[in-house]
Amino acid sequence: MTNQDSRPDAAFMRLVGIMDELREQCPWDRKQTVDSLRHHTIEETYELADAILEGDWKGIREELGDLLLHIVFYARIGSEAGRFTLKEVIDGICEKLIHRHPHIYGDVKVNDEEDVKRNWEKLKMKEGKTSVLSGVPKALPAMVKAMRLQEKARQVGFEWDDSRQVWEKVKEEEAELMEALDHAGALDKESPGYQSAREQVEEEFGDLMFSLVNYSRFIGVDAEMALERTNRKFMDRFTQMEGMAMTEGKALADMSLEEMDEIWNRIKAARQA
Repeated sequence: MTNQDSRPDAAFMRLVGIMDELREQCPWDRKQTVDSLRHHTIEETYELADAILEGDWKGIREELGDLLLHIVFYARIGSEAGRFTLKEVIDGICEKLIHRHPHIYGDVKVNDEEDVKRNWEKLKMKEGKTSVLSGVPKALPAMVKAMRLQEKARQVGFEWDDSRQVWEKVKEEEAELMEALDHAGALDKESPGYQSAREQVEEEFGDLMFSLVNYSRFIGVDAEMALERTNRKFMDRFTQMEGMAMTEGKALADMSLEEMDEIWNRIKAARQA
């Protein structure tokens, strides 16, 4: 039995009431539009992503609250414009969830989560989608978009059989990149074909990145999270290197690569000890 005090109903309506008051009485809140809120919402989403990556449950709770505020805010603006109400937003997602989970609310049988995903995509197509890829937002960061595109394509069977095949594709793309680099490197920057050769290098590099993201899926690694962890590791080690150099009375800009590499290796060895 759920404790009545833990039910979200009253808390949610309290938030709605506060939003109504702010919209009517606060000059800043009254001025906002869906366009002006957009970049704030993106920022809040990334802050939630940071909290998740850090395992910061207190931060996750706080950022979820910020996002919930944005949802209520957009709904208030939509209602003022006569476009939709908060009730319609909530009813809409409820109906969508019921419709897309016929294995829960209907008589469809599934064996595992892959069956659920395939059914989800089939239902979206029946709803009028023209492509299984149409639900991938254009504004997604490129690496996240690559992951979503590959996951979508997988649901209709456009997929390799095993990870060895995917790795062979990675090596194939690497060879094509090296070939494109050799071609571009043999051209003078003023030659007519130089620009197109550089564009070919960019294209081949993109193909290699796409195939690496694909491989990450096959080995059960979230490519975006893996790269972000490496980014953070690099930042941590680099700032430590700056600090160690400073304690020795040096500045990185005045040091040779060999000297910096020696400090880097000391930091790396200390972390592995």
